[in-house]
Amino acid sequence: MEEKLTRLNKYLSEAGYCSRREADRLIDAGRVTINGSVPELGTKVTQNDVVEVDGKSISERKADFVYLAFNKPVGIVCTTDTRVEKDNIIDFIKYPKRVFPIGRLDKPSEGLIFLTDDGDIVNKILRASNNHDKEYIVNVDKPISQTFIKRMAGGIYLEDLDKTTKKCTVRKIDAHTFSIILTQGLNRQIRRMCEYLTYEVTSLKRTRIMNVKLDIPVGEYREFTTEELKTINLLLEDSDKHYRESKQTPEIKETRKIHSINRRKE
Repeated sequence: MEEKLTRLNKYLSEAGYCSRREADRLIDAGRVTINGSVPELGTKVTQNDVVEVDGKSISERKADFVYLAFNKPVGIVCTTDTRVEKDNIIDFIKYPKRVFPIGRLDKPSEGLIFLTDDGDIVNKILRASNNHDKEYIVNVDKPISQTFIKRMAGGIYLEDLDKTTKKCTVRKIDAHTFSIILTQGLNRQIRRMCEYLTYEVTSLKRTRIMNVKLDIPVGEYREFTTEELKTINLLLEDSDKHYRESKQTPEIKETRKIHSINRRKE
């Protein structure tokens, strides 16, 4: 029986390490090895091959890292400090490995939150410039007006944080309920925005983060699907690119352009 052969970039992608496009860049840079040797683009591997990136085994990474989607109940606190907070998220889910939440969801709020033991993906998701969508369903204490919807969507100055919220998508669902899609994560952002407009939030549920939708009962968790993890890695790759570009001054960009031209001439 013949061993199944898989293109190296697909192997890295299916392992949840990165997208195929990023895999090609890693291979081209000589950062990937197969059984200790640097391969060419297009090389195929089997499950018995030892594939490493920067000296770290991909098979180990795939087996070790955990990515969970959890439907947090109201009253649970998104902290790993189990000694101080008795209603903490770690003790509640009782996962057999050490994991930690990505970001936060207020104690009075419920809904989707990620947990993992992969610090690299945490940093990428939390990076403010990534602008990843987070969708919420919100109930308030009095009828919603069109003025309320327009002002929420247009950005509100939060004096205590000295920040103006980014423009966002807001849609009225019924008299007291609306959906909102944020691309930033200020502390108690939605509640603060509503308070500014003299509304009080009576319930708040997060229903989506990036490409992952809330599809499990309250208090339960599940692992990311392979497709979800692949899509997240692709979104993070694009975000990293935009982040690097945003950090480059015109002078740095021009210097790198000159160096690139000189390398091609050599």
